Amino acid sequence: MSNFRKSIQFWDNNGLQRYVKNTSWMLIEKLLRMFAGLFVGIWIARYLGPDQFGLFSYSIAFVAIFSSIAKLGLDDIVVRNLVNEPHKRDIYLGTAFWLKLIGALISISIVIFATFFTSNDTTTNTYIFIIASGIVFQSFEVIEFYFQSKVLSKYVSLSKLIQLTVSSIIKIYLVLVEADLFWFVLVSLIDQVMLAAALFVAYKCQKIGNLYKCFDLVTAKKLLKDSWPLIFTTAVLMVQARIDQVMLKEMIGNTEVGYYSVAMRLIEAVAFMPLLLKNSLYPAIQNAKNQSDEMYEHRLVNFYRLNFLLFLLFAIPIYLFSEVIVTTLFGQEYQPAGILLAIMSIRLFFTNMGSARGAYILCENLFKFSMITMIVGTLFNVLFNYILIDKYGAVGAIIATIISFFVTIYALDFLYTKTRRNIKFQFLAIFTFFKLSIRY
Repeated sequence: MSNFRKSIQFWDNNGLQRYVKNTSWMLIEKLLRMFAGLFVGIWIARYLGPDQFGLFSYSIAFVAIFSSIAKLGLDDIVVRNLVNEPHKRDIYLGTAFWLKLIGALISISIVIFATFFTSNDTTTNTYIFIIASGIVFQSFEVIEFYFQSKVLSKYVSLSKLIQLTVSSIIKIYLVLVEADLFWFVLVSLIDQVMLAAALFVAYKCQKIGNLYKCFDLVTAKKLLKDSWPLIFTTAVLMVQARIDQVMLKEMIGNTEVGYYSVAMRLIEAVAFMPLLLKNSLYPAIQNAKNQSDEMYEHRLVNFYRLNFLLFLLFAIPIYLFSEVIVTTLFGQEYQPAGILLAIMSIRLFFTNMGSARGAYILCENLFKFSMITMIVGTLFNVLFNYILIDKYGAVGAIIATIISFFVTIYALDFLYTKTRRNIKFQFLAIFTFFKLSIRY
């Protein structure tokens, strides 16, 4: 009875309701995005076919590799600083906005330069340039950081739902009128514009000032000093995540990329959960670290338990019914993607645990070490891609990714004293996840 009273008191007095409601809004938005993305994405993939869908996916992947540079590693840094120093809100948001805008221009320039080293034709490069133009509008992501720090994801979720609804309607219309691939590419740019506009309106409704009027050089230097390892880490992470599609296109062709992208799309439909948990629960973990080491360890272990449980819930059915899932949703034309989806279900383990590891890295300020592990892991990925893609195609690409994830998340963490503690948290969570406490 005493424990029950404590649980009720914890719910009432320690803000747990705020985190639950915050996570609920994010979950609703992500679930709707997942269903809409699957429904519309499946329709688009069926309409375009493996070759055209592969070209479309390749163009997006190519831009994604370099778009991470525009983020300048500021995302988690800004959220952390807003949690710890809320009185400096306008300075942090305004400075981050202008830094991201500059980063976007640099990123677009790199994309243009990189295309000269590919075998792309003029049409493919045109698609890449259109998609890359949307990077500029990612500067408005700083508005999302403000709402995250205040545990007010409701406003971000509503903004994203508006963008999702309009975008889905446009894409469905394009399929119905049998539009050319060019128009689907153009919608990728329109999506970025609409989301930026929706976030800006949500921010203005708060009546808390104009973020674009605030820029502080000292704060900018401080942010970049803290985030520069994350700039490389984020860029390397994106290379690790997308280089498979780029190398598949260069070494084999668009059709193989189409099969791979279908499997990846299905995996990404469930892979959002770890990121959702991290964005929603990181403030609670950071606050626990500021209070006591015991509470900090307790929340981290529970965080890993949640991620491991999610892996089991999604990976097992996906592995068992992968081919049925692919052929039912995308048709027999995409049947070769079935085996790819089965293997990708295994990498969900590393995706989930890696996302949770990111919270530990952030709390412990281990950005430089994280950068090193990501670089080494990506080198392993590229190396094994060259070895395995030529012989095994997309299957080899997935195996290469799993190897690189293991190196990044586990192998190198054993070699460093400060991250061995985190390994202990992970194993403790994995072998005791069924004891998940209600006292998050």
